Amino acid sequence: MEPNISIIASLIGESTRASMLTALMGGKALTATELAIEAEVTSQTASSHLSKLVEGQLLVVRKQGRHKYFQLQSVEVAELLEKLLNITSKVAKTNTVTGPSDSRLRKARICYDHLAGELAVALYGSLVRNKFIIEQNYETLITESGREFFESIGVNFDRFQKSKRPLCKSCLDWSERRSHLAGSLGQWILNDIFKNGWASKDLDSRVIQFNQTGLKFFYSRYDIK
Repeated sequence: MEPNISIIASLIGESTRASMLTALMGGKALTATELAIEAEVTSQTASSHLSKLVEGQLLVVRKQGRHKYFQLQSVEVAELLEKLLNITSKVAKTNTVTGPSDSRLRKARICYDHLAGELAVALYGSLVRNKFIIEQNYETLITESGREFFESIGVNFDRFQKSKRPLCKSCLDWSERRSHLAGSLGQWILNDIFKNGWASKDLDSRVIQFNQTGLKFFYSRYDIK
């Protein structure tokens, strides 16, 4: 029997559940109360929707003390939601700018576990221009010079070998409509940005805010013009 996509489609397609799933795109675990606020529903209503999302394997629930926290079940779920955001924007057929209206979200935001937005697209373009990555048969591949570059700034590629996740993967950016870098390497870049103190993530949104010094280092390291 073939998988029935209508089950997943109905779970995502309901407006309250869609709001909750979008809120979790930041990669941060949230409580039922926090998700109820995001979706503007009562706690009882939120609990019912969350149970369905967990049962449908779109969310996982983690218990810590007396609290329950909800997260997206996997990177694949996050990627599906990002693609749906792109499709939704196209269907809307607006003649205005695409993606979020918040200029900060358009500049830099988290896409589950990697950088998205204007700066992420600029990064991807620079990696292609410098021949650190190439696009081949709809795949994004790292080159030998790319490996040498990333090793020089601290990437240990041996740590990625056991992962089933692609090392490099292009992700169509919701606002820019061009590719940004996902995959294990995209995740490493975002973690490195945070580790170096170049940027921080907003507590109540997906915005990634670069400080002035951090932005200079980011542009310099990745040769962004």
